Order: sequence, then C-alpha cells, then structure tokens
Amino acid sequence: LFDGVYPFYLQQRKAAVFDVSSIIVIVVFLTFACSFLLIIPGIRGRARLYWTLRVLLSLLVGVVIVAVQFTGDWETGWVTANTSYKSFSRALVNADIGLHVGLAGVNVTLMGNPVNQVNETIDYNEHFAWSFDADYDDSYSEGLEKGLPSPILYVAEKFTTQSPCSMHRQYRISGHYASATLWVAFCTWLISNMLFSMPVLVYGGYMLLVTGAFMVFSLLSFSTVRNSLMCPIQFGTATLHTTYGGSFWLTLAIGLLCFVAGITVVALHYFNLDLLKTFFDLREDKAEEHQEMTEVYVNTHFVNNGR
Repeated sequence: LFDGVYPFYLQQRKAAVFDVSSIIVIVVFLTFACSFLLIIPGIRGRARLYWTLRVLLSLLVGVVIVAVQFTGDWETGWVTANTSYKSFSRALVNADIGLHVGLAGVNVTLMGNPVNQVNETIDYNEHFAWSFDADYDDSYSEGLEKGLPSPILYVAEKFTTQSPCSMHRQYRISGHYASATLWVAFCTWLISNMLFSMPVLVYGGYMLLVTGAFMVFSLLSFSTVRNSLMCPIQFGTATLHTTYGGSFWLTLAIGLLCFVAGITVVALHYFNLDLLKTFFDLREDKAEEHQEMTEVYVNTHFVNNGR
C-alpha cells in the first residue's frame, strides 16, 4: 500500500464485442472488396452486376465465418443492481453488470450509475480467457491480486474450474467445438470458391451446402450449454440472465444464406442450366465455341494449284 491506496494495475481489457483481431479480419476482407470494386469497371455488360453479387456475397460469408471466432457476444446478459463494490467494505454502489460469453473466454463489465461513485470511477471491462494457450484460473487469480471489484470477481468465479457450477467445462468444451466446426466451414467456403472458378458449378453449390451445415453444427455445439443446469448469478434480488447474442444470430443468418445459395445453384443446374451459366458468365464462351462462320475467305492460288 502507498499511503493507504492500492497500487495501480493495468486492467486486462478486451472489447466486449469487437477486439483487435476482429477488426483486422474485417479490414482484410474490406481490402479484398475494395480491390475488386476497382477492377469491376473492366467487366462488360450485365456480367458486371453478376460478378459484383457473387464476389460481395462470398466475401460476406468468409468475413463472418472468421470474425465471429474472435467476438465476445455469442451469449450476453445485463443486470442493474445495488451491490457491494469492494471486499471488506460495506459501501454499496448502483451499477450495470454485464456478462459477454465468446468462444475463447468471457468478458465481465461493470459500469456505475453514475460512473463516479464512492470517490472512484466505476468503469471496468475484464477478460478471462479459456483458450488452449490460456489458463482461466490464472486469469482469475490475477484478478484477485489486482483487487478487482467484488461484482466482477463474483461473476468470474462462476466459471473457474473449482466452482461447483461446472460452467467452465461446459462453456469451454462447447466453445472449442464450435470454433473447430467454424474453421471447417471456412475451409469448405474456400473449396466452394475454387469449384466455382474452375468452373464446376454444381459441386460448388454442394460445398456451399456443406459450409452452411458446418455453421449450423457450430451453433448446435455452442447451444448445448443450455441443456445443462446453470448456476444463478444473483445480486441481491436481481438475477443476471443471459441470452444468445449478435454473433450467434449472425452466424445463423449466414448459415441459412449458404443453404439458400447452395440449393439455388443445385436446382438451377438441373432445371435451368443456361440461366446458371449466364449468372456465372459462362454462356458467352459456349456461344463462341459453337458460333458458325459467316464468311469464308478462299485463297484462289491454292485452289488453282490443287486442280
């Protein structure tokens, strides 16, 4: 202690929804999109519109598959409560306590109402990771050493390996399987793009269906935690309840989009192949191959010698 004041520790901050990794992924895909938009004026006629739709939709699927790996809002919950602020202190504060669950860890936020109370600024956002290269219990122990506010430690304690709630094991395993299936979906998305460019259109449609299936499998894997008994997170009479967050619903929407696109490609292959080839800018090449020669030039010198 320095004159009765705890020493300053850097907070283990990580954005509750988007962090640096997510922003990097989005910037990379935006760079690809902007690069394509620069060359799109060189494509002639109606094919320009078809190319724009195909490329932008494909990039949208890819950026969502990768970005949601790093977001922290697969499951979120907020509660407003009067709670103790520090251990061994009777001082109560009114604050919003938030829980944001991602595939690689949890974020616990604490925001005072108002922010300045008990002579302090109550604005905390702490990240506790359970990825393969991180130890959740070590992160929690560091939080204890820092002297984090009691509400943050109370919520974080629910996810430790020693907690009788067993929430750590449930969320960690489901998060790892969800992340693994999303990476498989990313690989099938790459394969579908290669098949469309070869072009083997119907097989590209099949791979889009596989991509959507793996995205749905990731959602099913993450949602298995809902089937187990959850420990209540209670602050006095107020209870913190969590619901599926934006990343969960965004992944579901893109998975359904992959299903719709894949079914459309396969159906057009069997029922209207010309329309499908027109959309993928292949019909003109076929027409050129079968185009009849309208004029024939004959060298009369060789014809006379042949006689």
